[in-house]
Amino acid sequence: MDDKTFKLIKDLTELQATSGNEKNVRNYMKNYMEPLTDRVEVSPLGNVFGIKESAVKDAPTLLVASHMDEVGFMVSQITKNGLFKVVPLGGWNPYVVSAQRYTLQTKKGDYICISSAVAPHLLRGKEGQSSLEISDVLFDVGFTSKEEAESYGVTPGDTLVPLVETVYTANKESIISKAWDNRYGCVAVLETWDAVKNQSLNNNLIMGASVQEEVGLRGIKGAVHQFQPDVFIAVDCSPAADAEGKSDVFGRLGEGFLLRVQDPGHLTHRGMVEYLLDTASTHHIPYQYYFSKGGTDAGAAHVMNQGIPSGVIGVPARYIHGHQTLFRISDYEAAREMLQTVVKTFDRTTLNTIMEMN
Repeated sequence: MDDKTFKLIKDLTELQATSGNEKNVRNYMKNYMEPLTDRVEVSPLGNVFGIKESAVKDAPTLLVASHMDEVGFMVSQITKNGLFKVVPLGGWNPYVVSAQRYTLQTKKGDYICISSAVAPHLLRGKEGQSSLEISDVLFDVGFTSKEEAESYGVTPGDTLVPLVETVYTANKESIISKAWDNRYGCVAVLETWDAVKNQSLNNNLIMGASVQEEVGLRGIKGAVHQFQPDVFIAVDCSPAADAEGKSDVFGRLGEGFLLRVQDPGHLTHRGMVEYLLDTASTHHIPYQYYFSKGGTDAGAAHVMNQGIPSGVIGVPARYIHGHQTLFRISDYEAAREMLQTVVKTFDRTTLNTIMEMN
């Protein structure tokens, strides 16, 4: 991996932006895309998409979306002694929430915050935290009272985001970071804009990132309504299940991008499956089939308008929806190559073939 790509990954994964408060990532992506595209549009809800119009008459419209938000928390209550109760934004395992460092984002500034943990000394002779809930975890900036917290600008609705440094693993084959779900997609989108900035395309390309995916696939609905695409592709990260060394699980590091076939909210259009398979095979891009228990923006997009053929170009990562994620560089590179190949080659004939395969 070259230094430019690692810097882009580090920049985007270390930015802090959870659902409903995505401005840090949105501003970064907007500034990056503006010189590479015909124009950049930001929706009222906060989606950001670059647009490149084709000179080809009757070119199809391809919509590609990452999502900007990472899982985090929102302040729901300030206690008398200045700590905070929270509600989760996105899916969290409650046992990874305690004893971690976060940033509390307020209108007056950002403050370093830690999540509470019961000292083991206080659990002696007790059953311990056998049924921990997120509502049991308090967040502590060090304020001494509710009034002091409020004087620093803290209000219910403020967001908390994990505070983590992005680093290489020892062998430099993988990277450890937070928020690879889904800054992966943001990185891939930006690098793809770099790759096609001087290229004439046979499709009208609309590519960027949505908001509020982690809380119900919300932002993408406005984008689909706005842009009326012929085809939609989500670029998203999914959990790897290979940590124990099993080979018969979905999502294995080092085996290529994820070709999602099914999840609870989306059966991938048969024509899209065949198209993505053919493209990967023709260009010798490593891939693996993926059946998922969670969804992506494709789950919302494919049932909008009259129905939109939709697919997912994914990557696996271990331990997502927590503070630390580990992902393989080669999987990202395969996904990036796949996305760039699709963007460069998609045309009216491709669309017609996809529709005929259904």
